[in-house]
Amino acid sequence: MRATNSLSFVQNRAIDWTLSLPVQLTLYTSLCALSVWTVYFSTYPPAHDSMHSLRHHTLTISCH
Repeated sequence: MRATNSLSFVQNRAIDWTLSLPVQLTLYTSLCALSVWTVYFSTYPPAHDSMHSLRHHTLTISCH
């Protein structure tokens, strides 16, 4: 029974850590950074072609 309590404690700690605010903020920031990178720096043709004019109007990021 003691091993079950210990395992339950570890599981609860893992869940608490995973759902903590710093972890959520890290995941959200990573998702935003990936989206911005895809818009501005991707050479994948569908992503590049659909955002071509935005890249030129930004004036800081060249695409050619």
